[in-house]
Amino acid sequence: MRLHQRHEQAISHQPPNQSVDNPIPRVLVIEGPTASGKTALAHRLAEELPLEIISADSRQIYRGLDIGTAKPTPAERTKYHYQGIDLCYPDQQMSAGTFAHLAWKWIQAIVSRGNAPLIVGGSGLYVRAILEGFVSEPNTIPAELRARLIERLHTEGRDALYAELQELDPALAARYADRNPRRILRALEFYYGHGLPLSQAQRTFHHAPPPMEVLRIRLFPERERLYRRINERTHAMWQSGLVEETRSLLEAGYAPSLPVLTTIGYAEAIAVLHGKLPLEHAIERTAQRTRHYAKRQYTWLRHAGMHAPSGIIDLQMFGDEPSIIISTITNFLCQER
Repeated sequence: MRLHQRHEQAISHQPPNQSVDNPIPRVLVIEGPTASGKTALAHRLAEELPLEIISADSRQIYRGLDIGTAKPTPAERTKYHYQGIDLCYPDQQMSAGTFAHLAWKWIQAIVSRGNAPLIVGGSGLYVRAILEGFVSEPNTIPAELRARLIERLHTEGRDALYAELQELDPALAARYADRNPRRILRALEFYYGHGLPLSQAQRTFHHAPPPMEVLRIRLFPERERLYRRINERTHAMWQSGLVEETRSLLEAGYAPSLPVLTTIGYAEAIAVLHGKLPLEHAIERTAQRTRHYAKRQYTWLRHAGMHAPSGIIDLQMFGDEPSIIISTITNFLCQER
């Protein structure tokens, strides 16, 4: 089944003009906490429907980080026509805005091939940038400022910096109910680096996305079962060679202080390699940090859907469990315009 029959088109950074021959794309999005089965659901849907997958995961963009990011295998990436994986090296950075621009081009190209885009959300910030647009920075944030704020996070704690954000940018702080430390740091460094609140910049320097019809599928499995899955997946990750993968990255010359190597799993593997943490403790710490991350994702997802203009299907289940959403998705993709 093909949704649209038409020729390949050139891709522009500008949203394409919409017409009968160039209809507004219909885009599927799968979101959910880590280990909730998003990838399994995406693969099952792609078996049944003409879909191409866009991975919106802020760690799967890095080459060489495969085991610790639960990256799809090369065979899966080929079979399901993945985009968004292995885009840069660990010592490079990619903003949500840059990723969104790429995703908009991928969406246009996928639709031009007669298929539908399926975004699998590992990073809420990336998904939000694709669906809602993003803010471009007036200039570069000094590295010294970022380093000072990170040091303050370690010495003063997340709650102190959040209270500071409430004073400097109360509108933004009200949206950060999960008190995600990376988002707090981002907001503070923007304020001190540019002299204006990020919430104001989001109105002034906003890049709007091209028109899309969106159906969001959100997975909310029962938490205790999810935490057990996280524990099992963490053990499997370490048994599959996380330490060896991390050693290879360090031997390739990548510094252990790189932001991506301080994320869950890699930081613990580096601690094991440097003799600072026993293996058993490293595995348990990885599982604990992942559980805490999943808890924050639950909170973020609940708030993200409160004012979303797109259609939303909430499933109280794992993505690899049987469901009846195939017919719903088919209707969404194939309904008359």
